[in-house]
Amino acid sequence: MTIKEPDLSVILNPDALADLAAWALIEEAELTPKPGLVDRRGPGAHRDLDLETLRRSARSLRPAFRAMAEAARGRQPDQALREDLAAIGRVGEVRMMAATGGSNAHRGAIWALGLLLAGTVIAGPAGPRRIAATAAAIARWPDRFAPQSSSHGEQVRQAHGAAGARGEAQTGFPHVVAIALPALRASRAAGAAETEAQLDALLAVMASLDDTCLLHRGGRPALEAAQSGARAVLAAGGTATPAGRAALQALDADLLARWVSPGGSADLLAAALFLDRIDRSFASWNA
Repeated sequence: MTIKEPDLSVILNPDALADLAAWALIEEAELTPKPGLVDRRGPGAHRDLDLETLRRSARSLRPAFRAMAEAARGRQPDQALREDLAAIGRVGEVRMMAATGGSNAHRGAIWALGLLLAGTVIAGPAGPRRIAATAAAIARWPDRFAPQSSSHGEQVRQAHGAAGARGEAQTGFPHVVAIALPALRASRAAGAAETEAQLDALLAVMASLDDTCLLHRGGRPALEAAQSGARAVLAAGGTATPAGRAALQALDADLLARWVSPGGSADLLAAALFLDRIDRSFASWNA
């Protein structure tokens, strides 16, 4: 099954939203060149992932995304909805693991995009901040049925005091609405091509986020190297400039040498692409 950028003329339709969520994951995966991450060039700092695996993962999650959108219809943020979404997400994760041969390709993205899907359905034709705030209101409810074993991200969050995926969601996705989306739009407004604008948005997130994927695999030194390297690209004018592209190449080489990958930042870029497309569709509705 091929998933293309969807027609969102009926934006709150669960099928359209599911298509958009899967499209956002594939769009992020195919974005090239990303530092340390899987892209069209190769697997980056990964042994169990490549671009086709990420595409399969995204496609496998479409039924879960649709079910999450459907589950949110006519609902408000409460514990029951939080637990319904989590149960759907766990089923989606099993399907994803089967599709990828056991690789945990998009676990963080299931959480982020699932909440934002539900937030979109509940908030209706609203801007990214309101959608993210609605998602946060869901995320702050506990899940009584959550597995007792913690993820690598949760272990790193506790060890390093990082907010992690849970904290990002519960505070309204600040790295998405206050960092990635403004960077994406500023680069577009400055004349950057879409690829460059998306790369600049990724780097803006990397420059600020305590990425638990980096912390898990390389500790604080890897995180600090990624953050300072991302800031260097942006300070050089971003990826649309020769100096920025040279700085991006140096950052990529550094992360590959450390064998680390900013997977948390990549998940938040996918969330930003999702909300950006939603926002542009709502704007055309209200024009």
